[in-house]
Amino acid sequence: MHFDHAGIATRNADSLVFLFEDLLETEVAHEEWLDGMKLVFLEVGEGYLEIIEPTDEEGTIASYLDREGPGIHHLAFATDDIEAALSRADDRGIERIDEEPRRGAWGHTVAFLHPRDTGGVLVEFVEH
Repeated sequence: MHFDHAGIATRNADSLVFLFEDLLETEVAHEEWLDGMKLVFLEVGEGYLEIIEPTDEEGTIASYLDREGPGIHHLAFATDDIEAALSRADDRGIERIDEEPRRGAWGHTVAFLHPRDTGGVLVEFVEH
């Protein structure tokens, strides 16, 4: 398993993308719209920054921003076997947000773990 990306929630993806492109001297690697969100991935070394903007004001990211404000939303870790990663989490008593893996950005398979069991960090497993 290795670090894949950090998700950053914002109300204005374009301005944050512009900031990080300039500040980090990087560029957009991927952009898509999925489940009421605009997702923009900036390549940074071996991983990415995922800029997340809600396009549905009733969606989870809009609710998160209303409750927490902008900032880091989650950390994602790539795995070759998401079922094995989830099984390890289960064995350690860590609650899943996603009972079953689902389709995420880039068409990858993803699953989230509840932050109350992971030190306040929303953890995402990503199988490429």
